Amino acid sequence: MPIIVRPASSTNGTSTMTATALPPSPRTRVRRVAELACYEQTSLYAILDAAYLCHIAFRDDKGSHCIPTACWRIGGHLYIHGSNGSRMLKQLLLDGDACVTVSHLDGLVLARSAFNHTMNYRSAMVYGQFEKVSDIGQQHVAMDALMEKLAPGRLAHVRGGSAKEYAATTVLRIALDECAVKQRTGGPLDDAGDMAHAVWTGELPFSHGRGAAIADALNTCDIPAYAATWGTESA
Repeated sequence: MPIIVRPASSTNGTSTMTATALPPSPRTRVRRVAELACYEQTSLYAILDAAYLCHIAFRDDKGSHCIPTACWRIGGHLYIHGSNGSRMLKQLLLDGDACVTVSHLDGLVLARSAFNHTMNYRSAMVYGQFEKVSDIGQQHVAMDALMEKLAPGRLAHVRGGSAKEYAATTVLRIALDECAVKQRTGGPLDDAGDMAHAVWTGELPFSHGRGAAIADALNTCDIPAYAATWGTESA
C-alpha cells in the first residue's frame, strides 16, 4: 500500500515534517506486492530529492503522452518549469489531472528460477493537479532552488535570470498529498522447490556514481569547490 501525505509548512526544500500515514486513495492503493509499499513521508521525499528528472503523464487532443522533465522539491510540492509555449505545461493547466513518476533502479536480482528474477528499485507516483506559480517572487525562489539542487553554491556565481527570461518561463507545482511509494531491497525469494537447483544467485547492483567535472573549452576560471568535489560524491 502506498503513502498518502499531508505536508505541513516548510520554509525550504528540506523536510522538517513528521511522517504521516493515511489510508491510500483508490488510485494510489498498491495492489500488486503490496508489502513493498511504504507509509513514511521521509521515504517519498528521499526518492524525489534524489531525482533530477521525472516523467509526467497527461492527455490532450492528440492522445496520451509521457514526457521527461526536470523536477525539484520545495517543502510539500514538486516543481517543474519550461517555456511559456510548452504544450505539456499548457495542457497541465487546462486539463488539470496528471500523474508524475520517479524511479531509481538499484540492481538486478537473480533467482534460481526465471520467474522469480526481479529488480531492486525505489519509485514514487504523484497524482493531482498542477498549479502555476504566478507570483514573481515565488517564481524566483523556485528557480533559485532548482539551481541550488543542480550544484549547491553555484547560484552565487552565475548571472541571475533577467526579467525577459522570467517572463518567458512558466513554473508549475503539484502538491504531494496523493502519492504512492513502492521500493524493494535484498536478494531473491526462491521457491522451496527450487532451492536444490545449482545456479549462482544474488544481486547485480547499479552504481549511481558521478564522474569528474569537465571544464568547457572556453572556461577561464578556476574550478569551484562544488565542481571539484562532484566526482567524489554519491549521486
